[in-house]
Amino acid sequence: MKSAKYAISLLVGFALLYLLPLEWRSLWQPDETRYAEISREMLASGNWVVPHFLDLRYFEKPVLGYWINNLSQLIFGHHNFAVRFGAVFSITLSALLTGWLAFRLWRDKTVAVLAAVIFLSCLEVYGVGTYAVLDPMITLWLTAAMCSFWLAATAKTARGKAGGYLLTGVACGLGVLTKGFLSLALPVIAVLPWVIGQKRGKEVLLFAPLAMLSALLISLPWALAIARAEPDFWHYFFWVEHIQRFADEDAQHKAPFWYYLPILIVGSLPWLGLLPGALRHGWQGRQAQSGTLYLLGWVVMPLLFFSCAKGKLLTYILPCFAPLAILLAQHAVQLAQTGAKTLRINSAINLLFGLLCLLLVGGVLAPWGPPRYTLYSAHETRKVVAGCLAFACWAGIALFTLRNSAKRWFWAALCPLGLALFVGSAIPDKVINAKQPQAFIAAVRPQLESSRFILTNNVGVGAGLAWELQRSDIHLYDQAGELDYGLRYPEGKARYVAREAFAAWLAEHRQQGKIALLLLVPREQAEEEDLLPPADRRTQQGRFLLLEYDPRP
Repeated sequence: MKSAKYAISLLVGFALLYLLPLEWRSLWQPDETRYAEISREMLASGNWVVPHFLDLRYFEKPVLGYWINNLSQLIFGHHNFAVRFGAVFSITLSALLTGWLAFRLWRDKTVAVLAAVIFLSCLEVYGVGTYAVLDPMITLWLTAAMCSFWLAATAKTARGKAGGYLLTGVACGLGVLTKGFLSLALPVIAVLPWVIGQKRGKEVLLFAPLAMLSALLISLPWALAIARAEPDFWHYFFWVEHIQRFADEDAQHKAPFWYYLPILIVGSLPWLGLLPGALRHGWQGRQAQSGTLYLLGWVVMPLLFFSCAKGKLLTYILPCFAPLAILLAQHAVQLAQTGAKTLRINSAINLLFGLLCLLLVGGVLAPWGPPRYTLYSAHETRKVVAGCLAFACWAGIALFTLRNSAKRWFWAALCPLGLALFVGSAIPDKVINAKQPQAFIAAVRPQLESSRFILTNNVGVGAGLAWELQRSDIHLYDQAGELDYGLRYPEGKARYVAREAFAAWLAEHRQQGKIALLLLVPREQAEEEDLLPPADRRTQQGRFLLLEYDPRP
């Protein structure tokens, strides 16, 4: 009966954190609106081979991540929940695999369950795992590959090892289908310290061809299909998306080498107090328990790899948190048995974090805060209250654990609960009216639906328009963004309108019907509107500006 109550509590906590908030938070542009729209277009067209975005070829990623989102939308319909469920599903399977590997390493059910719980409650995992991007999916395949490799490494028979390597290759192949060749490199890099330390090089060389074969077989059908349908896909995907993004001096999202260190630290909350000890004990015990070396390599090697790359995003190191959660869980169980003060320190860190964020929202970013830092407007008191509640919940749970850390320390897993329940209601209008176009599109929906042509100067906003209106014929004005490659095709050129050509384009096309131009205006409110022909009507909300041009013969 006690175990049943415990399982129910876990399921309720999971639902509150990972399922309930999905529908009620607006989609963010450019990421969430992009992935929502690509899958919607796949379902609408029936073409599951070639990704299209606003009806243009989109070769930035392979196809499996879109397929997962396709199935989600097919099952749950045209909703925000469906857009994000693929990420949640992937991160949940990653948590189950994390718990499985923890049990294989220590044969302790408590460590196994705690590893899954810690993984799901880490701030980095929760933030990215409920956000519609492909990183939760690539995390799933890397976790599956690392679990499969450990299965092979610990098998007692040649057949068992062969099976483990075949599963490793399948997971890597699925990763290639999700985000590219990086999925082949990361597992190799991650296992390298363990292979060298355990002197398993000969065994790896013997069985690795099986992994390569299964990876090839699982990815080959779509690879051939896309090459046949779009002969230049692989050239673009390899050189632009792999070489330029990660190595070129002009790579996207450039950041310094140390960029991921603060992300790892903050992302480990609410278990930050355990992090130094978990890493130290893992290193000290690498000889007695080879699994700890395996986990450390899985944390450190991908982290170094991404740190060396020119282009960086905080989502890239999400796979590092699965092994980190196992190390944290094993260390926490040891601390609970010895009554170490570290558990109390962890509670104190969470309390301090919650109070500082509470002070930041309620005293600095609020309308009554310093004018230089104010983020909320005078009419957004309720949003300030929601933000304060989110972090008051974090601080309250931390205080609860602090009063009896030896017995209550594991309740820290609920610290993100306030964020899950309240943060969607705490987003300031300044942010909504720049990054979440759904509300503005809903407000001007009649004007947009009556328009023959819709243009926008922002790809993310264009994706939001297409998703909300369920029409993909959005034109791009002045900025091509990530759709530049697709616009180079003959059939795509007409979908782009340069700034200097807009007046002539408008004069010609308004003869066919009404035209709507939705602009994301610069923060400094440049003279964008002054450079355009006078509109018949204008509607502005924050940085979103809708210009309407009535039809003229």
